[in-house]
Amino acid sequence: EVQLVESGGGFVQTGGSLRLSCAASGFTFDDYTIAWFRQAPGRNRREGVSCMTVSNGTTYYADSAKDRFTISSNNAKNTVFLQMNILKPDDTAVYYCAAVYTAGSNDAFLRRMWVFPTLFQFWGPGTQVTVSS
Repeated sequence: EVQLVESGGGFVQTGGSLRLSCAASGFTFDDYTIAWFRQAPGRNRREGVSCMTVSNGTTYYADSAKDRFTISSNNAKNTVFLQMNILKPDDTAVYYCAAVYTAGSNDAFLRRMWVFPTLFQFWGPGTQVTVSS
């Protein structure tokens, strides 16, 4: 059974940091790209934050995440992390990790498409991040 489980969310003040984890099981980790999405209160769409192709370490970031967030992985533990620094109230959202099979895929395709939630096959239940002003 495929499972993605997020952890590490919480309540933090503006300027603070959090580290989210996404523990994956039930599939061959190296064959997938893992992404972080978020859904802010009152919005009906999920916004791509960052993603990583596990096999080669290629990463992508949304403009809102560049220079503040860092995606990384521990492949031995099938876990992807999102280190979030200098958090702002606009970062308040439920954060989801998602996975899509990308073994043999073209990086140019993923570069354009990773921000679309419909690309991803598997999702975790999410973890709440709240940043107070």
